[in-house]
Amino acid sequence: MIQLTRPGGSEVEVRYTPSTRYPDPAIEVLDERFLPLRLFSATVEQLFSGMRWAEGPVWFGDGRYLLVSDIPNNRILRWDDCSGAVSVFREPSNHANGHARDRQGRLVSCEHLTRRVTRTEYDGSVTVLASHWQGRRLNSPNDVTVQRDGSIWFTDPLFGILGHWEGEPATSETPWAVYRIDPASGELQRRIDDLAAPNGLAFSPDELVLFVVESRAQPHRRIWAYDVGESGLLANKRLFADAQGPGAFDGIAVDMQGNVWCGFGGNGAPGTDALDGVRVYDSAGTALAHVHLPERCANLCFGGAKNNRLFMAASHSLYALYVNTQGAI
Repeated sequence: MIQLTRPGGSEVEVRYTPSTRYPDPAIEVLDERFLPLRLFSATVEQLFSGMRWAEGPVWFGDGRYLLVSDIPNNRILRWDDCSGAVSVFREPSNHANGHARDRQGRLVSCEHLTRRVTRTEYDGSVTVLASHWQGRRLNSPNDVTVQRDGSIWFTDPLFGILGHWEGEPATSETPWAVYRIDPASGELQRRIDDLAAPNGLAFSPDELVLFVVESRAQPHRRIWAYDVGESGLLANKRLFADAQGPGAFDGIAVDMQGNVWCGFGGNGAPGTDALDGVRVYDSAGTALAHVHLPERCANLCFGGAKNNRLFMAASHSLYALYVNTQGAI
């Protein structure tokens, strides 16, 4: 394990010992259809620890590194695949949360403090892509994904304006929503406005279905699916998965087979720590597996040299697991 050290000392670190057994007992198979996706001789690894709240991992294959947000510490960290070194990529980061790459390979970020979505250009300068809806400020853009046509989709709940931990206290000016940035005109288009705290989002491999987490749904947290039409118009809203109990979804990622991998965790009640980790569903919403972690997983992405490594941002740490599939492109 690599411990991340800051000036003046280190943050909280979680010490994790990977399993010496194959298959790793941390990978719980709920449906035998998951077995072809599990690598018998792969275990959950902790790449480093020492963050306050890890979020928004994004893989840069051309540089063989991963970026991950440490939101309360107001920084983005970089983990190097070749050396294992951890360094600060950007500080301050405007309490950045979710990240993605656009079709030109540039970093797209959701910033809580500035309540905007930005793009980092090749020279390091920052371009603001969205900050207002019809003249009113966004709440706190949370998670983001980019379609093959260049459309940028992001969720906008209230988390970053609820206090000083992930941003700054402020009054909401717009309902929480899901937005699309048109790739040709740059127009900001509201596409969903009836979900309680939309959070993680991802497309099916053919981009005909959009999955969105409703992270404050009652009585249970849910994931919804929508058919995607021309110009990003959505139709046929339907329930994809229900956490069923104290579990909660967060960020999500989709593999080439259309399976949905979900950051998952308990609600803090006694005994719910057994839910911490990643829940895997097939394209029909049937639970296939649970990857148990010692910390609640907030977000995840696929990456690595073969795009077959699952990176999991979980509370204080970054974890990884090789799997027998690849992330959807």
